[in-house]
Amino acid sequence: MTDETAQEFYGRWARLYDLIARRTPGIPTLRCRAAAACRLERGDTVVEMGCGTGANLPYLREQVGPDGTVVGIDFTRPVLERARELTADYDNVHVVRGDATRPPVDGDVDAILATFVVGMLSDPAGAVDDWCDLVGPGGRVVLANAARSDAWYAPPVNAVFRAIVVLSTPPTTKLRYADDPHLRLDEKIDTAHARLRERSAAVADETHVFGVVRLTGGRIA
Repeated sequence: MTDETAQEFYGRWARLYDLIARRTPGIPTLRCRAAAACRLERGDTVVEMGCGTGANLPYLREQVGPDGTVVGIDFTRPVLERARELTADYDNVHVVRGDATRPPVDGDVDAILATFVVGMLSDPAGAVDDWCDLVGPGGRVVLANAARSDAWYAPPVNAVFRAIVVLSTPPTTKLRYADDPHLRLDEKIDTAHARLRERSAAVADETHVFGVVRLTGGRIA
């Protein structure tokens, strides 16, 4: 999928994604947990890679306080416009157009959050390495991603998950793929989370939303 195609696709569905991101049962709790996993202190600087419509940004601002800095990065203009609308009252929240694999960030960064992002990257492990390097030793990187559940009730949950992945993979009219999108997604997520564990001196792992969402936070060695 080219950048242009991706921007058109996610831009077209920006408001629907925003509704899902804020109203899906269990997701607001997950966003609160993800922000807490960043282990932020007042005055810290935190960057969210692939901030989308900005659903996580208020949670991050609550953690860093009015003296901290929150930066949201995304590459899709309509999505960013929605994020700017929803964070307009916060003078220390900045929304920037850019690529999460080449983030336009200068200065010290205390933590990086990436939710539902690494599955869209061609080299998720490489991106995690770059983010770990950006925060440096003692900094925190937190990943939250959806993948197949390993719980005892997994079969029906995974069937729904597979349908969602197929329908959200451009082009949405395509019903058959040479290899299943949800299997590619699982592989990318496994790779990214494993790399974060390798780079971290301390790691916390959680699962949410019927075991479908994996949350990994690491303090970089």
